[in-house]
Amino acid sequence: MNVVIVDDTQINLTLMRALIGRIGGCEAIGFDVSAAGLDWCLGNEADLVIVDYMMPAPDGLEFIRRLRQSLDKADVPILMVTADHEKEVRYKALDLGATDFLTKPIDRVEFTSRVRNMLALRRSHVQLSQRARTLAEEVRQATLEIYAREKETILRLSKAAEFRDPETGAHILRMAHYSRLIAAHLGLPADEQEAILEAAPMHDVGKLGTPDHILLKPGKLTDEEFAIMQRHAEIGHEILRDSAAPMLRIAAEIALTHHEKFNGTGYPRRLAGAAIPLRGRIVAVADVFDALTSERPYKKAWDVPRALDLLRSERGAHFDPDCVDAFLGDLEAVLAIRERFQDEPELVS
Repeated sequence: MNVVIVDDTQINLTLMRALIGRIGGCEAIGFDVSAAGLDWCLGNEADLVIVDYMMPAPDGLEFIRRLRQSLDKADVPILMVTADHEKEVRYKALDLGATDFLTKPIDRVEFTSRVRNMLALRRSHVQLSQRARTLAEEVRQATLEIYAREKETILRLSKAAEFRDPETGAHILRMAHYSRLIAAHLGLPADEQEAILEAAPMHDVGKLGTPDHILLKPGKLTDEEFAIMQRHAEIGHEILRDSAAPMLRIAAEIALTHHEKFNGTGYPRRLAGAAIPLRGRIVAVADVFDALTSERPYKKAWDVPRALDLLRSERGAHFDPDCVDAFLGDLEAVLAIRERFQDEPELVS
């Protein structure tokens, strides 16, 4: 352990270094210029600092004050050496952060005992700090594992829905990245952007409960069939809600609200404006744009300009104007996402 001694009297330095040398397990580092000792302490790891009060600037009080100003030096024990009658100095030193005191002339037995006690306290503190860091890292790793399992659950449920839905895996990736793009341009925090990216793929998981003759129908749905199709929003919410995993709760909110319309004519609850959760408003824009520009068994793909014109025309009606503006404001990124995640060509037998 490093014991730093700062005293402008060479004989005191020599005495204290010799006494510390007898303790074992530590190295004495001496300075007869207080400024040099302070610089070393600020730039290195000291386990105990012994500083004299009466020195050329900075004196012992100023030395302690400046050392304690460094946040990572707040726990280093400091022994101040003073004359027995300098009680006011001791009071000031305590206020500044001194740990204990030694009186002049130095008593060898007292010096050795106090140094040993201070080093024992320091050793315990270092061990506790190391244990705290170890525990913090273990918690971080456990949290990452939980988060990874949540992501895996989301992806597996999303893939399960894909097997029954004509929508492709590429659609899920595109609309999720469009959603994050919108969230970013709305100024949402980075962690919220990532949450939307991870949860958005589950927006239509409720289609697991939609009958095949409706889900896969190539033509237009009847009013009765469309009413059954609409139930997928609530089914998805039922599947995902009340989860202990925050990501699944976010996904539940998106599943329930991404078919609501800004003017209150959407489903399932006919919410309007800000009553629709922002995540649902974001995903609505991303999902519709990609659905329009993707080919399905029941329709041809629209070209991008036509789909963008629809977003503009439905701004304030179907869609939140701010979400539309955020999407339209970075078309270069939109097209890059569309190019990056392409549908795989169907295999020809």
